[in-house]
Amino acid sequence: MTVPLRTTRRGFLQALGAGLLITVTETRLFGQAESGFQGRRGGRGGGAFGGAPVPISARIHIAHDGSVTVLSGKVECGQGARAEIGQAAAEELRLHPGQVTVLLCDTTLCPNDGGTFGSQTTPRTIPVIRAAAAAARLALLELASRAWSVPAAELDIRDGKILHAASHRETSLGDLAASEQAAQALSQVPRNVTITPVKDWKVMGAPAFRHDQRDMVTGRHTFPTDITRPGMLYGKILRPPAVGTTLTSLDAPTPLDGVTLVHENDFAGIVAPTTFAADNAIAALAPAAKWSAPPTNSSETLAADLRAGVRGGVPTNPFPIQSPNIAFQQSYFTPYIQHAPLEPRTAVAEWNGNKLTVWTATQNPFSVRSELARAFSISDDDVHLIVPDFGGGFGGKHTGECAVEAARLAKAAGKPVMLRWSRAEEFTFAYFRPAAVIDISAALTPAGKIASWFFVNINSGNSGIDSPYAIPSKRSQYVTSAPPLRHGSYRGLAATANNFARECAMNELAALASADPLDFRLKHLDDSRLRDVLQTAADKFNWGRKLPEGHAAGLACGTEKGSYVAACAEVSLDKNTITVHRIVQSFECGAIVNPLGLTQQVQGAITQGLGPTFWEQIRFTNGHIENAAFAKYRVPRFSDLPHIDVHLLDRKDIPSAGAGETPLICVAPAITNALTTLTHTPLRSLPLRV
Repeated sequence: MTVPLRTTRRGFLQALGAGLLITVTETRLFGQAESGFQGRRGGRGGGAFGGAPVPISARIHIAHDGSVTVLSGKVECGQGARAEIGQAAAEELRLHPGQVTVLLCDTTLCPNDGGTFGSQTTPRTIPVIRAAAAAARLALLELASRAWSVPAAELDIRDGKILHAASHRETSLGDLAASEQAAQALSQVPRNVTITPVKDWKVMGAPAFRHDQRDMVTGRHTFPTDITRPGMLYGKILRPPAVGTTLTSLDAPTPLDGVTLVHENDFAGIVAPTTFAADNAIAALAPAAKWSAPPTNSSETLAADLRAGVRGGVPTNPFPIQSPNIAFQQSYFTPYIQHAPLEPRTAVAEWNGNKLTVWTATQNPFSVRSELARAFSISDDDVHLIVPDFGGGFGGKHTGECAVEAARLAKAAGKPVMLRWSRAEEFTFAYFRPAAVIDISAALTPAGKIASWFFVNINSGNSGIDSPYAIPSKRSQYVTSAPPLRHGSYRGLAATANNFARECAMNELAALASADPLDFRLKHLDDSRLRDVLQTAADKFNWGRKLPEGHAAGLACGTEKGSYVAACAEVSLDKNTITVHRIVQSFECGAIVNPLGLTQQVQGAITQGLGPTFWEQIRFTNGHIENAAFAKYRVPRFSDLPHIDVHLLDRKDIPSAGAGETPLICVAPAITNALTTLTHTPLRSLPLRV
């Protein structure tokens, strides 16, 4: 689909085709609560919004030929959002998913559904899409009811047609959308829209394949790096030699023919006809630059630096440990790591007067649109941001620095400019997953019960910080530090570090209590959902069975973003070579919308989780990133993968939660706990070293 650069209402309709555009924007919208949903805030699986006010902003376009287009401000970066959104609309419109096209983030055409992060597409956006589609269905049924003078209750809608069995009449959605009465029917959409309960799902709950899978494997799929514009030039930014330094002066040489130098304060870049010419021009420009002094820091002293950077000092345990209870006090560490997406940051910027159009890869499109507007002192309405499907984000593409840089170069050059970050730039100047130092203090009774628990996360954050275990006295606290590197969002964010520390500590406490790690956890668990996933993983793994010589098992569990996960790992150690043979993971996120997509999410999270467990760690000295290339920064390979066994628990009585992050949090602690069993030495830092 090609959309004009500056899209008006007329241009929008020309792009999608004539038909009925249904826009639902309600400050209050309620569904009928299905059993088990009453009183739940933000219910979304089987038909409830729990009685709480839920703003709805969703758009459904039905063309004359009956084709349906759903518009959403979400983006697709490999997680399968388009398939799930298409399922949601198809369910409520009684269509096959193949009859629905999903148009994702174009800030001129699509509503602002918030950023694509935090596992929020399923619990927040899907209910909005469903409500809009249900409103469309009701409007169309009412339209046919009036046209045929029959009660709407006698009508059925199926596969793009409205049917009246008694009179054998039928009409297509396209024909209804083309009628003059369509707008009037829309105006009578009821205020309380009922969405389809889980028990009646036909499309949702069934496997849905991605529409672009053939293009992916054949190489036809296009990414931001594939975008071209008439007269497009290529940009390159003059980067500092170390993170944390700024440009102080630039005695620029005479630019090469066809090359434009853009120098504004501490920003300098090149625009050239080809990427080769841009690279050569930057190389020639670099010796003319002078930079501020680099910071003094090192990854070797990171844990101590983070601890020292806490203003007022690290909090101490508020729970005095009384005899005969056993005192436990340990610290855990996770380093900075990079997101390492397949496609580095890329943007194409084009100016038309004071109006700016940018194609870029971002998980936070409307925020980046505002970032662009502020950078150039124009209104948000003067910025048109388009987000093509892109090659991975993992929380690393929330900000718009690449888009702003491309726009600055394009404004100076007077032509469209593509800016592609190199892999070294991506590893150095993008933000990192925050490093963490975590202190845990606990008391264990002679009967093997945890009496108190005090947990302090230094630097990485609050997510997943609270212990799910039943402990009489417990407190969890996050304190900020003065981090040496820029950090930001990452898949699972702080929950990865918090769960790693907590689950490793639980194994150490189980050993102090001379208890089996599974039994010890179950002894402290009141949460039935967490017990269920833990018991399922243990059963499928056959926990407690005799393993081959030199092998050991470890387990971990946790909850985050409204979903629950548990994992068991079988590991061996041979002359300092660690091999993970098998990972069994159970996962529960309420009612499952797309079991195929969910399985893939879990498998992907397990694979990604292997990286920080064994290899991933940013090494730096005085602001210089020492491993800013895949040749030096190891990520999981196909040969590293163990046998992965995923078991999904489908809770149709519980609202659907997101699944993009939580499956990641148990991978490292399950493997670590297995290795601790083998080495008889607790391991408390990532990546693992034995």
